[in-house]
Amino acid sequence: MARNSDFHSDVPLPPGLTVVALRKSVDYIERELASLMDIYEEQANVFSALVGIYGARALDSFSVYEKSKNRDQAQQRFPDLKRRGSKTPPSPKVSLESKGSKRPWELQSHFDHPGWYIVWRYLVDPTQSIESGKPVIIWRIDIIYLTKRDWEYQRSTAGPSGGGRTHTFGLKFPAKKLKDKAVYLRSDLRLAGGKPTPINGH
Repeated sequence: MARNSDFHSDVPLPPGLTVVALRKSVDYIERELASLMDIYEEQANVFSALVGIYGARALDSFSVYEKSKNRDQAQQRFPDLKRRGSKTPPSPKVSLESKGSKRPWELQSHFDHPGWYIVWRYLVDPTQSIESGKPVIIWRIDIIYLTKRDWEYQRSTAGPSGGGRTHTFGLKFPAKKLKDKAVYLRSDLRLAGGKPTPINGH
């Protein structure tokens, strides 16, 4: 279970969101994704999307935020969640987008909408050497309120010859903006070579 001591109460949260809800969400994501490791082995990029999806599902169950009721909006538009009882479309102040990422700082989105963003930073440990029974570990949670000015357009690299990715938006200066936005950070891990690594070296 996620340790209370690894949560930082000084990080601003979306209205109504609590550390208790986040703690339950971490446990839910890690437990549910443990059975989906075959997807990670086949398509790692799809797995990151699943982390964000399961994060939204967890918050829908454990917090005052609910998933969009419109299937089209939930899959293609912003936001993934809104505070229960808020109007549709919700104000940016009560809008919450859920993202999963293996990268230590980067944040990308198909939109540049203002609102709250929660990033579930995860690692995959098939040998379960970090923690027994956990092949998937959420090691950090970043939560930040962003405006349109925080995003920069990233042009599509797809072309007639094939390959590449569709256009997207990237967070400007992500390491600087997210420096103090980790509401959850496992104290037994540290970044080494751009990857979360056990402090004890094992």
